[in-house]
Amino acid sequence: MGQLEGKSAVILGAASPGNMGQVIARLFAAEGAKVMVAGRKQTPLADIAAEIGGEYALCDITSHAEVNALADKARDAFGRVDIAINTTGWGLLANTLEITQEQLDQITDLQFKGVHHFAQAFVRVMSEQQPTGGSIISLSSATTKALINNHMAYIASKRAGEAMMECVANDFGHLGIKANSVSPAFTESPMTSESFQVPGLVDAFVPRYPLGRLNTSEDVANACLWLSTDHAFVTGQNIQPNGGLTLRGNPQARDIEAAVGAAMAKLQEG
Repeated sequence: MGQLEGKSAVILGAASPGNMGQVIARLFAAEGAKVMVAGRKQTPLADIAAEIGGEYALCDITSHAEVNALADKARDAFGRVDIAINTTGWGLLANTLEITQEQLDQITDLQFKGVHHFAQAFVRVMSEQQPTGGSIISLSSATTKALINNHMAYIASKRAGEAMMECVANDFGHLGIKANSVSPAFTESPMTSESFQVPGLVDAFVPRYPLGRLNTSEDVANACLWLSTDHAFVTGQNIQPNGGLTLRGNPQARDIEAAVGAAMAKLQEG
């Protein structure tokens, strides 16, 4: 029997092939959960839902109405929602002095208001499920503990999301609702594929991980799996499945420039 047998899960942010949301969806389905994937693109959602024998729904996390409709749809489809995971995010790389008001509005809508919509909608649904409640997880980032340059708006809004999970844990634990954050570090995915092609960039990061490698999407999915089981007597926490990066901290801009520069020089010599 799978670790999530008999449970239902909603995973928002699973609308790109191979992204972290889809990796989590595949694992949860393999562990016995009934899964509804959600996001903004119908074709990849329909494809992953068909693959795992689940459901899908269109949802933009920046829309209060759409997130609430997602929560209702999942409850109606499955009878209850045991697990709700938000994997959305935007790795905005922008100098503090150059970030535009449009960018600031976009990241606030996604990573501040959106997380609030998500928490509010699924607390509402899970509050009806007495006495067992449910588990809410929002993906954050190791950068909130291991700062990196030119990410102020990103880091600040991710920290706000962590605070929201703490508040949900504190306010609704008596209803059996757990709420936690999970914080990946620099992870190879469709969203970061271009970065991984930059010579020397990964070399700047790897020495910062005590366990000797970057975390994978599977590492993050397994952390979400554990938090979603009845074995995890954990709430209001920020879980770091990133190989100890926060012990040493991310490389800074000068470190990255040096590593990329050295790699480029070797390529030119060759």
